[in-house]
Order: sequence, then structure tokens, then C-alpha cells
Amino acid sequence: MSLTSDPPRDKTVTPVPDDDYTHLKVVPVRHPWRWIAIVATAVLLAQFVHGLATNSGWEWEVFAEFFTADVILKAVWTTLQLTFYGTALGFALGIVLAFMRLSSSRFLRTVAFGYIWAFRSIPLIVQLLFWFNLAYLYKELTFGIPFGPGFFAFDTMGLVGAMSAAVLGLALHQAAYAAEIVRGGVLAVDGGQLEAAAALGIPRLRQIRRIVLPQAMRSILPNAANEVISLFKGTSIVSVMAIGELFYQVQVIYGRNGRVVPLLMVATAWYVLLTSALSVLQHYVERHFAKGATR
Repeated sequence: MSLTSDPPRDKTVTPVPDDDYTHLKVVPVRHPWRWIAIVATAVLLAQFVHGLATNSGWEWEVFAEFFTADVILKAVWTTLQLTFYGTALGFALGIVLAFMRLSSSRFLRTVAFGYIWAFRSIPLIVQLLFWFNLAYLYKELTFGIPFGPGFFAFDTMGLVGAMSAAVLGLALHQAAYAAEIVRGGVLAVDGGQLEAAAALGIPRLRQIRRIVLPQAMRSILPNAANEVISLFKGTSIVSVMAIGELFYQVQVIYGRNGRVVPLLMVATAWYVLLTSALSVLQHYVERHFAKGATR
């Protein structure tokens, strides 16, 4: 009798492609410390909100009484005026100074650098007090031929009041910072585009207006918005000149009734509200100038 065996079966294994990961088990990464930090932060925030709601020291009824009071609304309007005029005049002068620093003239570059150096070196409160006391140094301003006879004059005591001195000081101080912001934005534009525009015969002024500034705005806007917001909050410094802006009026009111905390919260709430509005405006302006640069 002969023994026969079945032929051996083919036990070849099909190789798994190198890029096939379906057979692997996916295990999510554990982040225990992240969750601990989240829970701790949430607890602290809940405690803070609970304290705001239950602590009688905040005196929310006093806050509600003065938040929309006429004197506070007038002070907010004064603050907005100071911010607007300081920003408009400051950036107008800052643009001029920026292009003076970019000029091929050494004299113009030196003058612009000296201005920026001086106004960034002197504290804002000193500048404001200087302009407020301008009449002490110059009794009148005369217009005429330089170093020659004058044609007409102005009394500085009536010409430069407290509000005018505040706007002048804020604008001149802002111009020094605005000039560097604008200069940095212009330098961020590729110089080859100006060479191409010059080769096409486009006038210099149109090159700046139609080619340089629209592209530079993408770099200018974030820093410029920060400066505007800083100026808005920095207007509180004009309280040393007894101008009825927001912080000054809050000081006057709590000096009379002694409700310091709720009145400070009134000023804080207005600053937060208006700063948020400026941030929203910044977002839409940035999105407008980002057309064609972002998807």
C-alpha cells in the first residue's frame, strides 16, 4: 500500500501597501494637563463672575444710574472728538513725515528724524502742559515776512484754549508714531513694482496713490489701529488740563458722592464698549484692503 499526500497549498500572503494604514488602531492623544488647566480657568472665571454679581461693593445700581447720565454722555462725546481730531491730524502729518524720511534729500530726512526723535522722547503729559501754557512764552503770534515786519497778529491767550491745546498736543505726539508706522508699511512694498510703474511712465504721485499705499495699508492698518485705540484711552491724560472728557468727569462725580468703584466701572465699561467698536471697524477696513491678497 502506498501513502499519498495532498499537494501543498499555496500560503502566500498578500503584502500590505506601505500607504495603507486602515489596519492600524488610532488612539487619540491624551492631554490630561490641558483639561486640568481648562477646568481651573473655568472655575476662576465662574468665581469672578459670581463676585461681580453678588458683591455689594460694586454698587451696580449706582453704575446703572450714571452709565447713561447726560454728563457722562457729553464726556464720551468729548473723548471721541479728541480721538478723532488727534488721529486725523496726527496721521496726516505722519504721512508727510514718513515720506520726508523716505526722501532722497538729506535735509528732509534729518528734519523728519529730528521731529520723530523729539516727540517720542518727551512724555505726552509734558507736551500737553507745554501747549496749554503756550501763552506764557508767546503773548501773540505774528504773521508776516520772516525776520521782518508782521502783517497781522493773534493773541495766543484766546487762540489756544484748553481744547485746542489738547488736540494740538495729541496730534503732534501721534504724528511721530504714525510716521514710523506709515514708513514701515511703504518699505514693505516690493520696490520692483515702482520700477515697473516708472517704466510705464506712471507719474510719481499716482504711483504712491494707486500702487504703494493700497498695498502698504495691509501692513499699516494693524499698527495704526493699535495707535488709535491707545490714543482713545490715552485721552484720559488731558484730565490734567481740566477738560471734561470721560475720566475727568468720572473723577468729578466720585469726588462729590464718594462712589469711587461704580464710577470707575462706568468709565471702564465705556472704554471697553468703544474700543470693541473700533476693533470691529478695524476688522472690516482690513478685510477691504486685503481684497486680492487673501482667499
